[in-house]
Amino acid sequence: KSMDFYLFLYFIAGIVQDFLLTLNWRFIVKENIPLAVLTSFLTTVVSFLVLYNILTRLVGERSLLAIIVYSAGIGGGTFFGMKLKISFKDSKKS
Repeated sequence: KSMDFYLFLYFIAGIVQDFLLTLNWRFIVKENIPLAVLTSFLTTVVSFLVLYNILTRLVGERSLLAIIVYSAGIGGGTFFGMKLKISFKDSKKS
């Protein structure tokens, strides 16, 4: 498979990872324990799979480029995670 294919996958994985992480923080703030646990688990799996793949599949300058592309995807994931409108039931009365 070509390097461009992997760079595209790393970018998408970065978006997915930080989208999940941003949702995780939102679930934590709303004290939604099941969804906070699930998104935390999925975020960790995605990040370790990508980093493992970058470190074992790529060498030299291509690894640095892959990390930069992955990081750009992470920035995009934060954007999408913040823009997503999620309504939470207010379980606590202040």
